[in-house]
Amino acid sequence: MHSPEDIYNPPPACPLPVIYVDDAMVVLNKPAGLLTVPGRGEAKQDCLSKRTQDVYPEALIVHRLDRDTSGLVVMARGIVAQRAINLAFEKRQVDKCYEAVVAGLLPPGEAWQEIDLPLLVDWPNRPKRTVNYAEGQQALTRWRCIAADTVRNCSRVELEPVTGRTHQLRVHMQALGHPMLGDTLYATPEALALSDRLQLHARTLRIPHPVSGVQMEFHAPVPF
Repeated sequence: MHSPEDIYNPPPACPLPVIYVDDAMVVLNKPAGLLTVPGRGEAKQDCLSKRTQDVYPEALIVHRLDRDTSGLVVMARGIVAQRAINLAFEKRQVDKCYEAVVAGLLPPGEAWQEIDLPLLVDWPNRPKRTVNYAEGQQALTRWRCIAADTVRNCSRVELEPVTGRTHQLRVHMQALGHPMLGDTLYATPEALALSDRLQLHARTLRIPHPVSGVQMEFHAPVPF
C-alpha cells in the first residue's frame, strides 16, 4: 500500500516562478506539490532545482522546502555564491517567516511564543519525525496567532524557525495540539479533510546578498 508521500504528481512545468534574479542568486516561489531536489527513483526527478537549472545551468541548491510546502526558495548562481549563502545560513543570518492554517482555536496576539521540543526521525514511520527528549536534535520555533476562524474552528499563524530541522514547523504545531490543515503526515483525519493541500507557506525571506552583503527581503503572497 502506498503512503501519500509515495505518490508524486508534480504541478505542471510553467514559466519558472522567479521572484528575483541577479548574477549571484535566484529567488523562486515554489508551488506546493513540487520537490525542491530530486527524490529517489526516476519518477521523482522533476523538481524545482532541475527546472531552475534548465534556465540557469549554474544554479546550486542551498536549502529546501518540504514537497507540500509552498513559498520562497533561494538558489545560488555558482559555487562562490553558494559558499556565501551557506555561511549565512550557518551563522543564522537568514530569517524566514512562514504562514500556516492550523486546526483549533488559538488566541490571537502580538507577542511571539516559543516551542522548544527536540526532534528525531520516527524510524518505523519514516519520513515522519517525532518529539524525542532522549535522543532528539534541539529544535526551536517562534509562533504567534494572527487570526482565528470560529466557523471553521481553525487559526492562522505566523511561524519563524530558529533551527531548521526536517518537518520542524509541522511537528511542533502538532505537538501543540494544532496540526496544520491538509498535512498528510501529521494532521488528524478532520484537519486533513479541511484542505486539499498542506496549508504551510514560506512567505518572507531576509538574507544578506552573497556578494554585497546588503540585507535583502523577499515576499511571496500566501495562496490560501
